Amino acid sequence: MRVISGSARGRTLKAVPGMTTRPTTDKVKEAVFSMIGPYFEGGLVLDLFAGTGGLGIEALSRGMDKGIFIDIEKKSVGTVQHNVAAAGFTDKAEIYRNDAGRALKLLSKRGLQFDLVFLDPPYKMKVIAELITGMEEQALLKPNAWIIVEHDAEDDLAVTIGALQLKKRAEYGETAITIYERVE
Repeated sequence: MRVISGSARGRTLKAVPGMTTRPTTDKVKEAVFSMIGPYFEGGLVLDLFAGTGGLGIEALSRGMDKGIFIDIEKKSVGTVQHNVAAAGFTDKAEIYRNDAGRALKLLSKRGLQFDLVFLDPPYKMKVIAELITGMEEQALLKPNAWIIVEHDAEDDLAVTIGALQLKKRAEYGETAITIYERVE
C-alpha cells in the first residue's frame, strides 16, 4: 500500500498485523478519489474504522487540512500512528482508540463538522445506516459533506439517509463503494 497522489505521493503505508482488517486496495482508493476529488481545498476528514488510515492519509495528501482517525483495535491505532508519521502528517492528525458510536458522540460534543467521512466498518457489523443517521442527528456533517462507504457488494444501501443522497455506487469484486452527499 502507498499514498497514490498529492504531497505524500509514493510514501509506503504499513498494513495492520494479522488478518482482522482488509485494507482498501490502491485500485479502489484511486477510483474513490477520482469520483470525489481528486484534490481538495482544505477541510476536515473523518476516517472511522480507520484500519491502516490509508483513506484519511490519502485525503490529507490531496489537500484536506486535518484528519481524525478512529479505530477500536489497538493494533490498528498503532498502525495509523506509524502511517501518519511516515506520510509526514503528525501535525494534521488526531488518532483515537474508541468505539465508533462513542467516538461520534465525543466529536459532536467538541462541535466538529466534517467535509468528508470514510466509513469502512467490518462487513459483518451492518451498522452503516445507523452510523450515518447518528452523524446527521449529532450535526457532524457540513452542508455538501461526502460520506464514502466501503461495504460488502451484496449489501444494498438506502438511496437516501436523512439529508444524504446516494450519488454513486461502484463494485470491485466483493467490495462496493457507495458515495453519499449531504444535500440541504
